[in-house]
Amino acid sequence: MPDMKKINYKRFSASMLVLVTIFTGFFLQSCDENEEMPAPEILYIRKTDPAKSDSLVAHAFMGDNIAIIGRNLSNVDEIWFNDQLAALNPNLVTETSIIVQVPEVIPAEVTNKMTLVNSDKVNKLVYDFGVDVPAPVVDRMVCEYVADGETAVIKGNYFVDDPALPLTVLFPGNVPGTIVASTINEIQVTVPSGTGPGQIQVKSLYGTTRSRFFFRDDRNIILNFDDLTAAGGWRSGVLGSSNPEGISGNYVRFSGALAGGAGVTWNEDGFSFNLWPQANGRPDVPVYTGELKDAVIKFEINVVEPWESCALQMIFTPYSITGSNSYIADGSYPRGVWNPWKETGTFKTDGWTTVSYPMSEFNYSFDGSASTSSLTPDMVRGLTFYVWHGGVDGTDCNPHICIDNIRVVPK
Repeated sequence: MPDMKKINYKRFSASMLVLVTIFTGFFLQSCDENEEMPAPEILYIRKTDPAKSDSLVAHAFMGDNIAIIGRNLSNVDEIWFNDQLAALNPNLVTETSIIVQVPEVIPAEVTNKMTLVNSDKVNKLVYDFGVDVPAPVVDRMVCEYVADGETAVIKGNYFVDDPALPLTVLFPGNVPGTIVASTINEIQVTVPSGTGPGQIQVKSLYGTTRSRFFFRDDRNIILNFDDLTAAGGWRSGVLGSSNPEGISGNYVRFSGALAGGAGVTWNEDGFSFNLWPQANGRPDVPVYTGELKDAVIKFEINVVEPWESCALQMIFTPYSITGSNSYIADGSYPRGVWNPWKETGTFKTDGWTTVSYPMSEFNYSFDGSASTSSLTPDMVRGLTFYVWHGGVDGTDCNPHICIDNIRVVPK
């Protein structure tokens, strides 16, 4: 007969072993939970650009990416630059490094400190690090042609208006405009009397920037519909100067009914012009002599009634093209195809605005498909604008589109 005491003893021992194991686990877990996270340490900070990876930095511009190298960094879940919290990507946080972008918001309080905070919110590190605010970034004007005394709108970034050095806009000739309102990304400024064509400057506490674009740009004007017209083409365009008021004299007016579907007939009289330089009496010279890939075609546009179908097709043609517009639909020349209503279904402007379309995107055929030919300098002589389907279905509409000051200029 088995020894019962021995069996009970074995059972007791096994039960005790399980209890001891569970208790030990809880004890160790409790110890782990109560163990304080080590404070982060920074050994050095460098740029993330491989070409500059050996350059240590003690400050960086807003928007720059930096690499923080140190120890005990894996628990960091907040980094503050002055009083601005940076966005951390957990995939870029390791035990020995953190890659982070300096916030692009100008701090309200400048301490020139970086603060690393652990997830337990107990241990943190305060480190000397400065954030540099860039000089103003001047991207574009809503409209590059604005009359003296009217309000121009400049778009960009870092437009800092500081009492120590107020924000300033200088028009060509270093003539200051009167700032009506400003935010970090926009300036509304009154154009001073006597302003001519040229670059503008925006000056802040942090530096001065000259625009790449020209105000009232008069370079390489192809058509202004005053002294430079499309006369001689089969369609020279319907001109207007009022309703709406012109931005600089006459403009070409596209108006009438447009169908929304594919394969529809189109209103050639109401929505096209052909500039054939040979028939127009112009010399056989290119419109633009720089690198086409680095250029844009620009014009001012005012869409008075909603535009909801068809695309503005823009075609450059050689000097030899005259007397026939068969190139419109035979795909022999690449073109730009612009349909600004495509994303929302409708497009209308609040007055005149400047459009900039890259010459590198003159790579479409008449139906919106990819062109089999490429734009070359010898093609940049004549110019045809017309509004037709372009590969995207829209909605039947009666747009009223006004265009002026067509030019090709550097980006």
